[in-house]
Amino acid sequence: MKVKIKQWNGVASWLWVANDENCGICRMPFNGCCPDCKVPGDDCPLVWGQCSHCFHMHCILKWLNSQQVQQQCPMCRQEWKFKE
Repeated sequence: MKVKIKQWNGVASWLWVANDENCGICRMPFNGCCPDCKVPGDDCPLVWGQCSHCFHMHCILKWLNSQQVQQQCPMCRQEWKFKE
């Protein structure tokens, strides 16, 4: 018996590979987006700090702008530096 494929529909999915499933600031899933964005993906990327904590880019930028003295990681309170 031979099978002839007449039509094929491919389906793909994506996910961020992070050390956690949710952003430590907004508590939204990394596979989703931050509260400021409407669509997940390239417009709402993840950023890692040198301390290895990961956040939505918009969330950590808001957090850092709200810090008045020293910019610290919201999880471990180490000085925040973006991982290169």
